[in-house]
Amino acid sequence: MLTIYCVSCRTKVFKYQKKGKGRVLKCYKSRINKDYSITEMGYVYCKNGHLIGIDMINYIKMKQNAFNYSGTLLKK
Repeated sequence: MLTIYCVSCRTKVFKYQKKGKGRVLKCYKSRINKDYSITEMGYVYCKNGHLIGIDMINYIKMKQNAFNYSGTLLKK
């Protein structure tokens, strides 16, 4: 389970279950366990208004320098 944080203000954005290796490029909505973010007009923001990603239909396309994460990955 990964906890994704905003780089600017260090607030939690969401808790995410990542499968496999590699970077976090997309966060699928079905794997988000807890959502602390704000979604407006197709954009995803942290609670303090910093842009984290773009809301697509099934996933969130993450802005690469806007977030940090900690936790463990689920191995396939």
